[in-house]
Amino acid sequence: MTQLFPLIFQSLKALVRPLTWQQAFFLVLSTFGTLAHADEQNPQVNIAIDVPSISVNHRGTEIKIQRIQDVENKLVDDFSKTSRPCPPFCIHPMEAADGVQTFGEIELLNFLQNEVASENGLLIDARMPEWYDSETIPTSINIPFIVFTQDSAKRERILELLGGVKKNPGEYDFSAAKHLCIFCNGPWCDQSPRAIRGLIESGYPVEKLAYYRGGMQLWKLFGLTTVLPKSNAVE
Repeated sequence: MTQLFPLIFQSLKALVRPLTWQQAFFLVLSTFGTLAHADEQNPQVNIAIDVPSISVNHRGTEIKIQRIQDVENKLVDDFSKTSRPCPPFCIHPMEAADGVQTFGEIELLNFLQNEVASENGLLIDARMPEWYDSETIPTSINIPFIVFTQDSAKRERILELLGGVKKNPGEYDFSAAKHLCIFCNGPWCDQSPRAIRGLIESGYPVEKLAYYRGGMQLWKLFGLTTVLPKSNAVE
């Protein structure tokens, strides 16, 4: 955008005859359009040095995950808050449980491009449905944390859908289970840690679990793409 006015004046000088105000107006619009297209082709706010964006499949639709290009953009919603009452909204440790890997944004994006894309893994939004339906990370499915923390027929069904094979009451073979990355609202939210602990108590292998601690707050703070889904909760 810093090149905008030099480009306008160069264009004006190149014209032999004087411009009407209408012609000048459309010239300015054309220049803005050219620069906007250039920004699209050469984004100034990349995910990483050589990674402007990645593409993922969200419920049959290709979604480009990238960062908001407006360097003046600020959060204005609930995720802009710095402070919440503790308890219950206390800061959580980096590890949700022993042996469970903690992901940052780059690790999560790699997970989406590899495990999720190959159908060997799932990104799970462990928040309650009203949170999920308001906004989520592309490719995620909603399995509320309470499903994993309560004994029920629904939990048994979910564990089987995740690849667990029931051997005896309360006992599963998870050797073919999917790799899971689980998130919630952010480092102050306990929904995903509770889901992870519930899975471990059910016998789910810790090496197949990952915790995206930053959650929605950090994802949005980095200006990364979100989606507004119709409910995709696992019933």
